[in-house]
Amino acid sequence: MISAHEQDGVDDATVDALGQLSAALESVERARGHLYSFHQLCGKADFELGDAVDALREAGHSDLADELTAELVGRNVLDGRWSFQIVEEYDDTYWSVFRSLEAGARERLSGGRRHLYEAKLKEQRRTPGRPHHEAQPPERLHDTGSAGSVQA
Repeated sequence: MISAHEQDGVDDATVDALGQLSAALESVERARGHLYSFHQLCGKADFELGDAVDALREAGHSDLADELTAELVGRNVLDGRWSFQIVEEYDDTYWSVFRSLEAGARERLSGGRRHLYEAKLKEQRRTPGRPHHEAQPPERLHDTGSAGSVQA
């Protein structure tokens, strides 16, 4: 039996391989999100540290406040880098290259179509003819006479 994707000129093995590449990209996207969390938390911690230093100074502990200011406030989190520089380097050296190569692979092998593997799974797992198991979202006709109204 020929699958819907093979009818479109993409064999199942290619769909599966592109699915693996897409899953890897999704992991990279999640890792990037964690880097942004790291970046935001580092910045938040530095400002909280500044507030703690101010409180120590106001409580009469100027020597400790001075030490913390000199050693920690504004300190690099990695050698020569604040957290934003880590995010930028990741974006420039890995994330953007990965995204570009993944898009290029999809373009060459499937005409740029995304999520073919997931579409294949949906077709295998849904129950045709049942409510909420439709292959595609319903078509919606927009009434040009008023903003936001939708006609069925």
